[in-house]
Amino acid sequence: MRSVTDTLQRPLRDLRISVTDRCNMRCTYCMPREVFGKGFVFLQRSELLSFEEITRLAGLGVSLGVRKIRLSGGEPLLRHGVERLIEQLAGLRDSEGRSVEIALTTNGSLLAAKARSLKDAGLTRLTVSLDALSEEIFQRMSDSGVAVGKVLDGIATAQAVGLAPLKVNTVVKRGVNEGEILPLVRHFRHSGVILRFIEFMDVGTTNGWRLDDVVTAQDILAMIDREFPLRRVDPNYTGEVAKRWALADGSAEIGVIASVTQAFCHECSRLRLSTEGILYTCLFATSGTDLRAPLRDGENDAQLRQRIIDVWQKRADRYSQLRHAATDLPMKKIEMSYIGG
Repeated sequence: MRSVTDTLQRPLRDLRISVTDRCNMRCTYCMPREVFGKGFVFLQRSELLSFEEITRLAGLGVSLGVRKIRLSGGEPLLRHGVERLIEQLAGLRDSEGRSVEIALTTNGSLLAAKARSLKDAGLTRLTVSLDALSEEIFQRMSDSGVAVGKVLDGIATAQAVGLAPLKVNTVVKRGVNEGEILPLVRHFRHSGVILRFIEFMDVGTTNGWRLDDVVTAQDILAMIDREFPLRRVDPNYTGEVAKRWALADGSAEIGVIASVTQAFCHECSRLRLSTEGILYTCLFATSGTDLRAPLRDGENDAQLRQRIIDVWQKRADRYSQLRHAATDLPMKKIEMSYIGG
């Protein structure tokens, strides 16, 4: 296997693929309705990469060191037949014959009906976004009409079919849902679910991000520790984005993703492929590299692989480490719904 590193000697290990730019929720930190309302024009089907195109590009990524593929969106379960894509990706092997980990992030609204087929297709990891247990707060954040109970049913069904360990991601925004942190911990104790709390990030340009709205990882951990004493847990692997903690009684694992206050750019190994085939080297990117056009123009695998190598070897992104300087400048960053979380 050929190893490829960027200008800061970071290896390529993770590929995140957005399979649709559409979502059935309008979360305020991702797709606020005032921007993504009835008049918003989404991509046409012909503009989206086909499953075969995605699999081909993902296979090239695997040949360059990718060990984990995560599907996202938008809401990936809205992409018709996404199980077929998972099956294709699950069949990829590196030069030593090893399979790659196939993960998916979902809002959980369609999960109960699809959990079994996702598992059977070869999905190995699942993350569900859930920002509150309170129906009122959940509706305020998701602006969706989807009941919290529907998401919880999806989580329970996914666990029942063996999609474990399952992770639940909560974006914490000051003045909105920091009061949900402890109820979520209490609810998921003893369930096997790994809770991860995420600092509100300045992804894209439409979510109205302000530093004052960030509840820091330190504050989140302190809040939990007062009721449930915490102990530190070693990372699963180099470059893991979440700092791991556990309740001292062993009843739950807690993760915090602190992109704002504790930047982890120095270990970032992620490459992102958008719904229409553009490569981005950072969640906070302002531009990317089109792979769809050369792919559809007939370039062979060697040519496409070299394009990916060229993109990664030139990569110098470390936005979170430079955030305070960067946020003083006018930047048109790619929206999270387009590039995936």
